[in-house]
Amino acid sequence: MEANNRTDKLVASPQLFESDFLNFFSRVHPAIPAVVFVPVVVATEWLGAARGLAAWELALLTLGGVGIWTLTEYWLHRLVFHWEPDNTFGRRMHFIIHGIHHDHPNDKLRLVMPPAVAIPLAAFFFGAFALLFGTPAVYPLFGGFIAGYLLYDYTHYYLHHFVPKSNLDKRLREHHMRHHFQDHRYGFGVSSPLWDVVFRTLPRKRRS
Repeated sequence: MEANNRTDKLVASPQLFESDFLNFFSRVHPAIPAVVFVPVVVATEWLGAARGLAAWELALLTLGGVGIWTLTEYWLHRLVFHWEPDNTFGRRMHFIIHGIHHDHPNDKLRLVMPPAVAIPLAAFFFGAFALLFGTPAVYPLFGGFIAGYLLYDYTHYYLHHFVPKSNLDKRLREHHMRHHFQDHRYGFGVSSPLWDVVFRTLPRKRRS
């Protein structure tokens, strides 16, 4: 038990706020995203079917939503999470949003996005999709987008806290760990390296 406590202290990240109330919301159990968003995926797929979309339309729009998520994941990570303004407030915001994860990558309670951030972002994207694609297409498209987000969150958690068995998982882990420990200017895709290939930000292997 004492050894486990020592390990917890080593990987735990510091308080982000002076307020215990705010700090409570900055730490998230990994089950929370599924509790919050799996019902959203189910509901949006049901709404799409109820509004007359055929099974093949649901499938294609859902896959399209997943694809849009992978691109969003890449650019959020690259432009927002790694944006470091040259001022005190900006540096503080960067640390809260993503810097703390790079300083303490094994804190289990800071590996998934807090609902206080994820829910408003999801509402924003739903509104944007509704304007761009209209109804009923928005429902399965958004459902796929949220499914992609959940895949990202749990892939990220898995890569930090489990030993991959398959070749694909091993490659994803190497890809992400190079981003963390070799050069954070590369390797912005977590659930997929696709956009790192497209935008030429694949992590570079060290020369022996």
